[in-house]
This record gives sequence, C-alpha cells and structure tokens, in this order.
Amino acid sequence: MRYTRALIVCLAAALLTVSGCKREDDGGASSKEIRIGHFASMTGDTATFGVSADEGVRLALDEINGKGGVLGKPVKVITEDDRSQADEAKTAASKLINRDHVVALLGEISSSKSIAAAPVAQEAHVPMVSPGSTNPKVTEMGDYIFRVCFIDPFQGTAMANFAMNNLHAKRLAVLYPVNSDYGVGLRDFFEEAVKKAGGQIVADVSYTEKSDVDFKSQLTKIKNANPDAIYVSGYYTEAGLIARQARELGLTCPLLGGDGWDSDQTVKIGGKAVDGCYFTNHYSPDEQRPEVQQFVSAYKAKYGGKVPDAMAILGYDALKVLCDAIGRAGSTDGSKIRDKLAETKDYPGACGPITIDQNRNAKKNIVILKIENGQFKYVATV
Repeated sequence: MRYTRALIVCLAAALLTVSGCKREDDGGASSKEIRIGHFASMTGDTATFGVSADEGVRLALDEINGKGGVLGKPVKVITEDDRSQADEAKTAASKLINRDHVVALLGEISSSKSIAAAPVAQEAHVPMVSPGSTNPKVTEMGDYIFRVCFIDPFQGTAMANFAMNNLHAKRLAVLYPVNSDYGVGLRDFFEEAVKKAGGQIVADVSYTEKSDVDFKSQLTKIKNANPDAIYVSGYYTEAGLIARQARELGLTCPLLGGDGWDSDQTVKIGGKAVDGCYFTNHYSPDEQRPEVQQFVSAYKAKYGGKVPDAMAILGYDALKVLCDAIGRAGSTDGSKIRDKLAETKDYPGACGPITIDQNRNAKKNIVILKIENGQFKYVATV
C-alpha cells in the first residue's frame, strides 16, 4: 500500500511537471514571450510577396520589442514557408498553431492561400490577420479572420473608373486567371463597374495561372476586339509576359492591373513592354505623408537601401495592428484578441488610418501607379 501511494504521488508530480512545461510553452499568458505565427510564400511563384511581407513584419517587430514588447513580454514571430501553395498554407497554419502554440496568425498576401488556411485558424479560435489578401471570401471564412487591406470590389471599381474617366477608355478587354480566387474576383468587380458606368467589355478571355506561358491566342482574340485598354487581373508572375507578348502582336493600348502587379519582377520580366501601364496599389513610397516617409526611411536602413513595396508596408501594419489589439485585450486569449481587433478604429497605420468594419475588413485608401522607365510612379489616391 505504501508503495502504491508513493507511486501515485510520483505520477501526480510528473503530470504536474509535464502540464507545467506545456503551459510554459503555449506562447500565451504563462509564457515568457508572446508567439505570433506568419505563414507566407517565402519560396515559389509568389515569393516576392512573402519575402516583402516578412521583411515588413520584422521591421515592426524590432520597433515593438524596442519599446518593451506587449503585455511586458517580448514578441516572437515564427515564419513558416508555404512555398506559394494553397495546401501548404493550410499545413503551415496548422503547424504554427499546434506545434508552436502561437496566439495569433499573420496570414498570406495571396487570397487563395489565406482562404485555404482560414478554416484552420477559425476552428482553433486563433485570430488571423491577412496583410494583403483582397478577395472578399477571405474574411467570410469566420469571425476570427481579419485583414488590414482594402478588398477587390473597391479595387476593381477604382481601376474601372480611372480607366474610363482619366484614360477615356470606353471599350475594355479583360484577361484573367481562371484558377485564381484573386484574379476571378477582381475581373468580376472590374467588369461590373465598367458596365455600370456605361462602358463596354469587348473581350473576356481566361488563362491558367502557373501553367500558361504563351498568351498569344488569348491576346489575338483581344486584338481583334480593338479595345482601348486591357485589364489583366492576375499576379506579376504573368503580367510581364502578357505585356511583352501583347506588344509583339502590335497591341499598343495600356494594360491595367491590380495590386498583384506590385513586384520588381513585373518590370524585370516585362521590360519596356510595361511602360505606360497602370495598376492599383495600397501605397506609394512617393507619398509625402510623414508616416510613409518614416516607414520608407526605416525600411531602407534595415534592408540595405531597398525601397519597400506594398507587401512590406502591409506586413508592417498587420503586426502593429495585431499587437495593438493584444495590448488592448490585456490578454493572449484568442476570443479577447478577436474582440479588440474588431474594435480597431483609426489606427495610425504606415499606409494610412485603419478602421476594421463589421465584416472584419479594413477601410483604406487606394493609389493608382503608372509604370514609367521601369519605375512605379504615383498618379492619384482614391
């Protein structure tokens, strides 16, 4: 009997020790640090998105920890590479939650990948903030899913109005990736806005993202329709190639795009063919607002003089907004962080004030950029 009692005591002590270790490792209230996960395309087809976003996150992290962290603890960001694959994004989110015990997630730039991972966060009641996924479906995945960027109905409408009012384009063609949530959604909203404003969609042609590299068949159909401008609603991975092939076929009208064009690869691939083209974006480093210039200066100092793109500033703002919500919650409990994220109003983000609406989307301005001599030039703010 004595041995049995002793064994029970030892087992109980061992269980307490294991339990204590687990609590100490949960990244939350009992941990010595606050762990936040970031899943991103660090490699693969859209790697410039993930790398830029992570650089912005790391800059924000330096500033947050330089001021004492959050809730008196340092913040640790753990980045998991999803290799630009939607199924890998889902796996990455699961690893960060179940292996690393993060208290919140920073999601993808790509909408398809955020949509794939969002159910994992929602089921675990772990808040997820996407820096740059603009498809409306992202935040429709659940009440723990947020974003700090504008959404595609606004983006598509802004470019349609700019094309018709500023470029005087009335006959518009659309070339879109049929297998992309982002590209299909943006195409739909652009076409709807063009028709509503009295314009005409003279060609509506698709391609397959990640597999098509020859677009001359689609572009020939578009050329025969004689458009005033062509809206290409996919990512930079195809935009430059499409521009080059369009010029080779004698199409001289401007190509238009969305924020998925924001990469140095657009110019590297497209060369002179993308000069005179326009795209919508989240910010321009040419903006003279103090918040923008302060961010650009700090980013250049940290990353060897490199000019930050929109994905970098979105990553920066996403971590800042998330940590602000954790601070206001006074807790690392997922439901409390979620509630404070939902209450975010007029947060002074680097790319503009951020207010989260009832659908967990950010109310934000949009800028129009023009490509001139290989540079992205600020045109207007909407």
